Amino acid sequence: MGDALLEVTVLGPRDVPGAEEGGADRLHLIGAGHGTHALSPEPGLVSSVCRESELPVFVLLRLNDSWTTTGGELTRLVGLAEDYLGCGAAGVSFGFLDTYLLVDTEVCAHLATALPGVPWTFHDAVDASLEPARAWRQLLGLPGLDGVRSAGSPQGMSVGFDDLLATAQSSREVARLLLPGSGLLAEHVPWLVQAGVTQFHLGTQARPGATYKSYVDAGHLRSWRLLLDHAVARTAGAAG
Repeated sequence: MGDALLEVTVLGPRDVPGAEEGGADRLHLIGAGHGTHALSPEPGLVSSVCRESELPVFVLLRLNDSWTTTGGELTRLVGLAEDYLGCGAAGVSFGFLDTYLLVDTEVCAHLATALPGVPWTFHDAVDASLEPARAWRQLLGLPGLDGVRSAGSPQGMSVGFDDLLATAQSSREVARLLLPGSGLLAEHVPWLVQAGVTQFHLGTQARPGATYKSYVDAGHLRSWRLLLDHAVARTAGAAG
C-alpha cells in the first residue's frame, strides 16, 4: 500500500494556507450551502482558490439541493465544468440519482464523456440510493471515476460505519474508489486502511469547533495527516 490521499473541503482562499500546511493532498471546493446541501461555486471563486494553491482542486458540480438534475441544468453543468477547468481546477465532483433512487448513469456518463480525461468523484448521493450495492455496480462502469464519497448512510458514519466497512471489504476495486466522508472519526481510519481504503475526505473535522464558520486549521489537519500516515505504515508493515 502506498501513501493515502487526504482531501479537504474548502470554501475559499482563506482555507488554503491551513490545508497546505496541514498536509492535504487535494482540495474539494464548494459554493453555497454545506454538506449534502452544498452547491456549485462561482467561477471567480474557483479562480481565486486555484491561484492561491498548488494543490489539485476538485470543484462541486451541483445546481440544486436534490440528487436529481434536468436537461437544462445538465447543459449548464457542462459549461460550468469547462469554466472551472479553465480557471485551473484539476477535476470535478458530482453525483446524481434517477427517479428510482438509483445512480443516474445516463447523466453521469454524459458529464464524464463531455469532460474527456478529467478525473471526477461521485459526491455523497450513493448513500441516498435505494439499493447501495447496485449503485456501486453502476458506478464501477462509469468512465473517469476517481473516487466515491460515502459515509455508509445518509445520517453519516456514526450510523453507517459498519456498512461502509463491509462495502470496502467486498471488493478491492470498491476499496480503491471509496472516499470515506461525512462523520469520519479517528477510530475509523485504521479499520478502513486495513480494508484497502487509500483516500479520505475531511469536512468540518479540519476546522476548530468542527464548524464551517471557522477556517481550515493546519494543526487540526496535521493530526489527521499523521494518523492516516501511521495507519498506512502500520498496515503495510503487517502485510510485509
